[in-house]
Amino acid sequence: MVFAETAALRLGSKVAGAAGRAWLNRGRRTQERALTMEELIRLRLPGVRLQREVEAQFTHITNAVFDRLEPSLRHSFERREENSRQAVVDAVADTFAKGDLSDDALFATDVRAPELVRHLVTTTTPPPGLDAEETRLYELLLAECAEYYVRIVRGLPVFEERAVAELLARTATVGAEIARILERLPDRSHFAPEGTDLDAAFRREYLALLSRDLDEVEMFRRVPGQDSPPRVPLSVAYMSLRTRGEEGPARTRRRPSVAGRLDMGQWEAAAEARSLRVESALSTRARVLLRGEAGTGKTTLLRWLAVTAARGAFTGELSEWNGLTPVLVKLREYGGGRPPLPERMLDGVAGMITGIMPRGWAERELSAGRVLLMVDGIDELVAGERPAVRDWLRRLLGVYPDIRVVVTSRPAAARAGWLTAEGFTPLHLDRMSPSDLAGFVRRWHQAVRASGSALPCAPEELPEYEEALLTALKDRAHLQALAGTPLLAAMLCAMHLAQGRRLPQNRMELYRNALNTLVHERDADRGIPSAADTRLTLDDKLVLLRDLAWRLSDNNRSEIDVPRAAAWMDQRLRTMRHVADLSGATVLDQLRHRSGLLRDPAEDRIDFVHRTFQEYLAAAEAVDADRVGNLVGRAHLDLWRETIVLAAGHAQTRQREELLNGILDRADAERKYARKLRLVAASCQETCTSLPVGVAERVDAAIDKLLPPRRSTDPAALAAVGPSLLRKLPRSLEGLSPTVAARTVETVALIGGEEALGMLAAHAVRADAKTVDALVEAWSYFPAERYARDVLAVMTLESVFVVLKHAGQVRAGRTVPGITAVGIPQRLAEHKGVFQEIAAYPHLARLSVYLRSDDTLRALTRTPMPRLTTLSVRSTRGTTTAPDLSAFAALEAFVLGKFDVSAWRSGALGTPPELWHLMLSGCTLDATAPFPFSSLPSLTHVTLDDCRRTDGTPLTELNLPGIVVMSRD
Repeated sequence: MVFAETAALRLGSKVAGAAGRAWLNRGRRTQERALTMEELIRLRLPGVRLQREVEAQFTHITNAVFDRLEPSLRHSFERREENSRQAVVDAVADTFAKGDLSDDALFATDVRAPELVRHLVTTTTPPPGLDAEETRLYELLLAECAEYYVRIVRGLPVFEERAVAELLARTATVGAEIARILERLPDRSHFAPEGTDLDAAFRREYLALLSRDLDEVEMFRRVPGQDSPPRVPLSVAYMSLRTRGEEGPARTRRRPSVAGRLDMGQWEAAAEARSLRVESALSTRARVLLRGEAGTGKTTLLRWLAVTAARGAFTGELSEWNGLTPVLVKLREYGGGRPPLPERMLDGVAGMITGIMPRGWAERELSAGRVLLMVDGIDELVAGERPAVRDWLRRLLGVYPDIRVVVTSRPAAARAGWLTAEGFTPLHLDRMSPSDLAGFVRRWHQAVRASGSALPCAPEELPEYEEALLTALKDRAHLQALAGTPLLAAMLCAMHLAQGRRLPQNRMELYRNALNTLVHERDADRGIPSAADTRLTLDDKLVLLRDLAWRLSDNNRSEIDVPRAAAWMDQRLRTMRHVADLSGATVLDQLRHRSGLLRDPAEDRIDFVHRTFQEYLAAAEAVDADRVGNLVGRAHLDLWRETIVLAAGHAQTRQREELLNGILDRADAERKYARKLRLVAASCQETCTSLPVGVAERVDAAIDKLLPPRRSTDPAALAAVGPSLLRKLPRSLEGLSPTVAARTVETVALIGGEEALGMLAAHAVRADAKTVDALVEAWSYFPAERYARDVLAVMTLESVFVVLKHAGQVRAGRTVPGITAVGIPQRLAEHKGVFQEIAAYPHLARLSVYLRSDDTLRALTRTPMPRLTTLSVRSTRGTTTAPDLSAFAALEAFVLGKFDVSAWRSGALGTPPELWHLMLSGCTLDATAPFPFSSLPSLTHVTLDDCRRTDGTPLTELNLPGIVVMSRD
């Protein structure tokens, strides 16, 4: 760009000339300031040679200034018209020509460029005719030239007449030295008006601040007796979450519900394949709208991302994020205003150091694409302010398209497609699976220990608290259902710790605490603007939510369209005189966005975030409105069971008596529903603090009619009655039919707890063949080692096939000498080291394995099992390798299931010396090719079960000389 070169040369000459004149004219008469550089040199320096040398040195300085200015001018002027460029350059040159650059002026500014600029601007006439952009360019260019001028003046030797010869001798190198000084100056540009030499130092300080200040999380504090909970390291407490995509049209997701007691395997199982760890989901997406209900860990995730980015500590799929500069914008800090411009984005988390942030630093980081921008809490702004955030993001990404962005919101405030036009991928945070919940509990207790804060117990006791809570969660289905989010799981952890390893047996208190937390306390504590913008108290909100829950349940619904829900709220608000002027639509919107209880399963529809909360609130409304007769009339309906049980907990004594007597009266009169009604009445004992004597006797009599369990559905139904049922179950299985004995064992196992484990241990001492299988199956519901020691070790298991369901059972099985036959499901077979554990079983003779990969098959066949006599290997998918059985020296029988062996060659199974019986089940063979197993030295029998030829036709016979072939087809 020719103009940039011309302008740079002109300004370079002005700067160098002004410095030279100041040097040569120092201490001289004012009138000499009007002389040119050449005239001053001739006047002040003797001899032509010295004059030429000094001229050459100042030409060198002029060129050095040119080299610094030309790139900056080229960038700054590339979009300006020629007359505009010229006006700016003229203005800068005129300021330097007219400005006071005398010794007195320099000393008054302490020879500092910013002060010199201020001096020049205030002592010269402002350049006329410049528009706003031209004025800004003029100021930037003047500041840059002033910086060079000061550097040059500082680098020139002090001029004194008596030392002319010596000083002039030094001018031979002064030009080169000043050029080197200018080269070391920070690069300046439109985006770096003051240079970049301080950028790295500021970034280090900023990242250190984030790493320190954001690496803590407050443990849940709304727990009686715990006034000042510990703040623990986030890097220790962080629990990886699961997420899934929300692409495509809105749809209703599967609702969580209170299920029966989970077996222990489900506490180790991976989540559904449709979900991903959030880190994996983020790694492949540059812009993400992350939605999740209240307490799902959105803010904690962003804080963890910020801390990890600040430390450059990402691993695995997010390792490419190391080197990014994290910027966390908490939108609740901008309630009532506009989202921040780049230079203000750091104020919320780093306000203490933004005063020393180099000018333009944030813009430079954004422009380079090095920023990880995290925008927290769309839902925390009032509805009218949210469009401004979307517009802010659109404009920001239009200027800085290469940054990574994660935006969080509750679903009610931002639909999945809210930022689709801006290129965002919507993701949804899932509720925690049982295995996630177990991991969360362990992390929580580790973090409490790491905090170093005062605890209600000795630190060495924390592992006992952790295990006690996990046991309670595994035993009580309603706890599992409640603790589906990090917020509520943390509430349970804190409550359990504060109350000395105890949780309320009655779940009414737990639900009440959870509701208070979700509806009011959490937002009030955090000062959320959208939560503060309401006149509703906690009681007001609960009244409205109870009414909504009852109306949904009364209409046999779990969700409803928004307009109808708003109309219902209008009706209820008219009965609440102090807030009767509020609009139902406005209040509903507030509750959707901030209560933590309502969600949007589809566009323009709402439901409760968990069925449990709808049932609890509907039960409260039924009792408050005295709708006991309504509940009695619906007691036979499965959909109303939990609502009625919870209503018994809410009810006053008179209402409770009316409810239970009414249900039992119906059971006596209606044979069709008698069993269901008696089960519901018995289940109400769980939530009732007390029962009138007459009612208690009727409930006991009803339970007697339900026992012993006979049907396949009885164990789960009876277990829902709770631990109180154990005292009614038989203490001995003698005299019971095999079916009833097995159902009784299953019922006890599903109830769970210490008392149940003691009952099963007593049954195991006298167990006969008919109950052994049921007792082995019950192993899944209890701590593996404890059950193995107390129950399995006292039984005879030689003829029992024990299917191991989780890693804990694999380890514990080594302590049970009676186990001789073991089954390994596919999921467990994928665990590293599982076959080494199995090989250590002292009397293992039979093993059945389901697998899906060649790697798992190789891990099996490379594990010697010298006592194994029977092995069954079944492929579920993708397994092609032939198993080498040479490591199983005692193997006599082998079952190969669902393999394509048509391409296998002779000797495919190796040469186990004792193998005489081969069974092929669901396999594909090439009947025209040599039998691939004919080289087995001891093979005498082959069994074919549902095998096929390569053309798909059934294979019912093989002609194998000397081998008996049997077919089960």
